Amino acid sequence: MGVTNIGFVLGMEALGAGIALLAGVGSGIGEGYVGGKAVESIARQPEAGGTITRTMLLGDVIAETGTVYGFVFALLCMFTNPFTRLLMDNPDLQ
Repeated sequence: MGVTNIGFVLGMEALGAGIALLAGVGSGIGEGYVGGKAVESIARQPEAGGTITRTMLLGDVIAETGTVYGFVFALLCMFTNPFTRLLMDNPDLQ
């Protein structure tokens, strides 16, 4: 009993979606680091707290876009793969 074509395609879909979701790990680590540094900066200069917070939130929003793109790409990999439909419609390719 070997690997069928449909099984291989479905496995590669899941692998690609998992790799795409790894984009969230880097931005999560980066956002945590930025948050920690912002707290340190506000502790040193409390009067600049508003500016530091605004700048930190803008940076977090920009960093989060990579995670959103990775999530959308993972959803596209899982639910809109044309090869799955092609294999299911043609019994000769299975």
